[in-house]
Amino acid sequence: MASPVERTLNIDQLTHIVSRFAEVQGDHCSVLPQLSFHSRMSPTDSTHCIYNLGVGMILQGQKQVVIGDQVYHCHAGQSMLTTIDLPVTSHIVHASTQKPFLAVLLLLDLQMVNQVVADMPVVDSPTADLPQHSFSVESVDTPLIDAFLRLVKVLDEPMMLTHLAPLIQKEIIVRVLNGPHGAYLRQLVKSGSTNQKIHQVVNWLKHNYVQPIRMDDLAEKAFMSPSTFRQHFRAVTGMSPLQYQKQLRLQEARHLMFNQNVDAGRAAGLVGYESASQFSREYSRLFGESPQRDVQRMRQSL
Repeated sequence: MASPVERTLNIDQLTHIVSRFAEVQGDHCSVLPQLSFHSRMSPTDSTHCIYNLGVGMILQGQKQVVIGDQVYHCHAGQSMLTTIDLPVTSHIVHASTQKPFLAVLLLLDLQMVNQVVADMPVVDSPTADLPQHSFSVESVDTPLIDAFLRLVKVLDEPMMLTHLAPLIQKEIIVRVLNGPHGAYLRQLVKSGSTNQKIHQVVNWLKHNYVQPIRMDDLAEKAFMSPSTFRQHFRAVTGMSPLQYQKQLRLQEARHLMFNQNVDAGRAAGLVGYESASQFSREYSRLFGESPQRDVQRMRQSL
């Protein structure tokens, strides 16, 4: 068993290497598409985005993540697991130029997760069939830190990257499954589990959010009654199906206006709104300002 001193040394070493890849504030992709580094030099306003299937580790600083009605405080030395694509609101709480917020994120391959679980012994627990929330925050253990450290180090070995990176990624999945996040990740891939059924509905919503949705139709896709489906969807995602769809629509509209210069009225129609006034009201409620003022503010902050 690793000592607290070894854990601290590994975190310090990983922090040093990540700082080299993220010298400038921002989100930095690596040559390994699934691996990215995130740096902020000061506290930030709330940002809205989609968290995908992946495991992240905070090395310095602190952030707050809001999913539906749940608020998570994420500190240095903690890991975060997301098992289903989630609309979230987050902001950096602690960061400075002397000690920036630093985090590393590894997106997980669902097929690889399925393969690893299939090769591992079945784990029975009293909560095995209960729906699990799709976001969890836990203290990171030394073996997981060590695996991330080796994955980041191999970026400096281009000739070895294609051979070693998949092996280390697989090891990270094994360690997540056998650590405090394990129950959450197992539920995602367990055949017939509540989380797997909700995951399938979420995937459908992601590709069809423009369409009007009927609760009975979504419940049928999950092989549940409408009341059971609503209850389980909220337990897994932290929000109702309609709230989930609304966040997908509004975030896509914001992307269209900011990145493609689409005006608010057209963006509303493209994401499925029939009423421009309803779109403006719901946009202002989520982002805190009207569509025009919000996009203007984002452009001025560049």
